[in-house]
Amino acid sequence: MTRFTIASFNVKNLIGPDKEYYQFQTYTPEEHAWKSDWTANQVFTMDADIVGFQEIFEEDALRDVISEADEIGIASNEAVIPSKSKSYHRKAIFRKLGYQPYGDAALAFAPNSNDTRQPGRRRPGVAILSRFGFKGTPEIIQDLPEPLVIPFRELTGSDGGAYSISRLSRPMLKARVPVGDTVITVFNCHLKSKLGEFLTPAGADFAPESDLTQYDPVARAMGSLRAALRRMAEAWVLRRAIVAELEAGYPVMVLGDFNDGEHAVSSEIISGEVPFRNYAWMLRHNAKDRNDRYTKSENAQISAAVNAMRLTSAENLFVRKSLRDMVYTSAFGGVYESIDQIYLSRHFHPDNDKRIGEMEYFSVFNDHITDGSHAEAPYNKLASDHGQIMAHIRLGE
Repeated sequence: MTRFTIASFNVKNLIGPDKEYYQFQTYTPEEHAWKSDWTANQVFTMDADIVGFQEIFEEDALRDVISEADEIGIASNEAVIPSKSKSYHRKAIFRKLGYQPYGDAALAFAPNSNDTRQPGRRRPGVAILSRFGFKGTPEIIQDLPEPLVIPFRELTGSDGGAYSISRLSRPMLKARVPVGDTVITVFNCHLKSKLGEFLTPAGADFAPESDLTQYDPVARAMGSLRAALRRMAEAWVLRRAIVAELEAGYPVMVLGDFNDGEHAVSSEIISGEVPFRNYAWMLRHNAKDRNDRYTKSENAQISAAVNAMRLTSAENLFVRKSLRDMVYTSAFGGVYESIDQIYLSRHFHPDNDKRIGEMEYFSVFNDHITDGSHAEAPYNKLASDHGQIMAHIRLGE
């Protein structure tokens, strides 16, 4: 039996001091030291075996945070691991007594192809930290070998044009991680945000929609539509990669900042379809009369095919298991929701009698999350605006 933890951590704009990442946005040396210390303390608190990080501008900045977490953890071990020299109230009594440093862990960083490296025009990447190392070289998914072309048809049947992308807004990172005798494919993603995508006309300094003194609600809604289309296209690219791994026989875990809730279309694209309770009542795809429906054996076949490619939210499994009714990783405009997710393939579903493992617990680190829309709410730009989530997994019986 092997137990391990896997976590997702959007750190919010991790970069070195005095470096302008977005326009006019930098950290002073003092602010950077505070942010690094806070981030390192979160890493130490989670003490996760596998961590997917989002919003990493520089690999060195992340490595410094990990090193600082190790310093905190080693000092903590000296204080709390039981020995006769320590008073009883300081002794750790948990199953996991001490922090395990990441000195021998592997780190894979995926820089953003859209990063200009120019001050004020930077773009963040993602990373995966693994105490188990990696099997093979982690793969970056961002620049597509062939553009994704999504054709449309009018309801009349005439050509409706097409939407296409050749590059994702941010990279996705795919890594095969050996855990005990099992190799698990881990995907880390950060999908396009809900911020509107506006077009700057040739020769103009900015998009007209960004001038809020000339507020154009219809044009800004179109920007939201563009962002949603891009996010869902990126979700499909991720789904295609997930299915390839499942078909190759690998258990899959997908984590990251989805920028959407569990029931959003983009999230459902990633997780796959929910099967109907009974396909035998449905008309066949090639029905010749009203009674031409799928058979019971075909119902079983279809249900098995759909379930084999499905992913399940770890949060959803935990809520079902613990009877909790609220988990959130972000707060904006008075809305508390989970836009950071960990998805698990059927290999870890408790209802699957052929499962290879199971999630035992789900941790949420969100005490620092406050809603900036409330004037009374405390806020610190140096902490992350995302909560961290962590799934506790048991492999074997």
